[in-house]
Amino acid sequence: VLAALSFVTFGWILIPMRAEGISMQPAYESGSLHLVNRLAFVSHPPARGDVIAIRLAGPHVLFVKRIIALPGDRLEIVEGQVYVNGAPFIETYVHSRRPWNVPEVTLTSREYYVIGDNRGMLARDHSFGRVDVSRIVGKVIF
Repeated sequence: VLAALSFVTFGWILIPMRAEGISMQPAYESGSLHLVNRLAFVSHPPARGDVIAIRLAGPHVLFVKRIIALPGDRLEIVEGQVYVNGAPFIETYVHSRRPWNVPEVTLTSREYYVIGDNRGMLARDHSFGRVDVSRIVGKVIF
C-alpha cells in the first residue's frame, strides 16, 4: 500500500525535478531539487507571481519560470522595467536587471507570460515569453 501511495504521489501528483541553469537565481539555484504539484491549479488558475514548471521541449524537459502576466493582460518591458496593463509591475524577487526591451504584447485567453527572476542575464541567454496554459505542468512548491 505504501509503495502504491508513493508511486501515485511522486509519479503523478508531485514530480521531483532538478533546477538547471541560472535563470531563476537567487530563489532557485542550479542543481537544487524541487517538487512540482501537478494538482495545484485544479481548483483555481495560475496567479501572477506563481513559480511554475512548463513543458516546452520533449516529455522530460521542464523549465521553471515565474508568471508575470495573465490571460488578457498587456505586457511590455522597457529598459528592464516590466509594465502590466500600463502600470509598473513591482518585482521584489528581482535583484539585478539589464535594460531588456520587449514590445507590448496582449495575451490571449489561454496565454501566460513567464520569465526567470535573474534579469542580470542577457536577454538572448534567457527563455521567456508567452506560454499556452496547456504547457503548464504545475506549481513549484519546494
